Amino acid sequence: MMRAPRARGRATFRPGRVPVSFRLDLRAVVLLVLLGLVALAGVVSSVGYGEYPIAPLDVMRTMIGIEAGDGNYSFIVNTLRLPRALVALLVGAALGISGAILQGLTRNPLAAPDIVGINAGAGLAAVTLIVALPSVPAALIPPAAFAGALVVAVLLYALAWRGNSSPIRLILIGVGLSAIASALTTVMIVTGEIFEVSRALIWLTGSVYGRTWEQIWPLLPWLALFVPLALLRSRHLNALNLGDEVARGLGVRVELERGLLILTSVALAASAVATAGTLAFVGLIAPHIARLLVGPSHGGLLPTSAMIGGALVVLADLVGRAAFAPIEIPCGIVTAAVGAPYFLYLLYRGRNT
Repeated sequence: MMRAPRARGRATFRPGRVPVSFRLDLRAVVLLVLLGLVALAGVVSSVGYGEYPIAPLDVMRTMIGIEAGDGNYSFIVNTLRLPRALVALLVGAALGISGAILQGLTRNPLAAPDIVGINAGAGLAAVTLIVALPSVPAALIPPAAFAGALVVAVLLYALAWRGNSSPIRLILIGVGLSAIASALTTVMIVTGEIFEVSRALIWLTGSVYGRTWEQIWPLLPWLALFVPLALLRSRHLNALNLGDEVARGLGVRVELERGLLILTSVALAASAVATAGTLAFVGLIAPHIARLLVGPSHGGLLPTSAMIGGALVVLADLVGRAAFAPIEIPCGIVTAAVGAPYFLYLLYRGRNT
């Protein structure tokens, strides 16, 4: 049954006799539907664009299993192009949620997995595996990236997390850890064999070029586990965003919830980096746009950040393919070109805080 809404645009649901309730922000639901349509349009446009263009209607018919065109569409759409677009969508969603969690935990709008070194730690571990142990199966890259990101997160927590520490302190330490990880990555590249180094450099630019279903299947378990965990802990993230003392007063087990949320953020960022390389600024931009649309409550902010992050990477990949065709620009360069000025704007806006 549904109780009468307590506030405009919100409804509280208590389904039958099950002792569960949740509050639904109707505005967030409408925005999620609209953003989903934008993301779908981006995927369809990306799949349809190429040397052999396919009309959007034919793309959608082929995606749902209805034969279209001259019979060749199924191979082009489902085998060659759709996995690339889906990887972009999933990776962007993971980075969007990861960035939203970090910004909520630190109460710092500049926090993002690539800014505080989490992406750099994941990249160092993955490059080490690619360059130093080229015979290792590709399926081991996501766990290795997770381990590298987790090490950086633990160091960041140990060095910067104090009860009343300045948010700027956390960012500065994160930038320092990112620089160290990037320097070690450069050492690996300089000392490695040329073939493995070329693979690592292409991967480091952040690209979904050549991604197939083989890259999607290892990514799905990480998303299936940690995206629901993030959504389930959104209420506790709201409390932690008010400060530790307030959260304890609300009955939140602060250290346990913070640890779970940090683990979730690290896992999502690491799985994204392991799949598509280091995509810059997606985890920074997506939560900011989402916050402008649905407000600070993480119940709506996390899924909205996911949709915006996915749409950003899909559109960045499409722009990178179309802007200087037939030359393709990696989508990581496009996101960096958009995100770097926005990051400078945030630094300027927060210079007196």
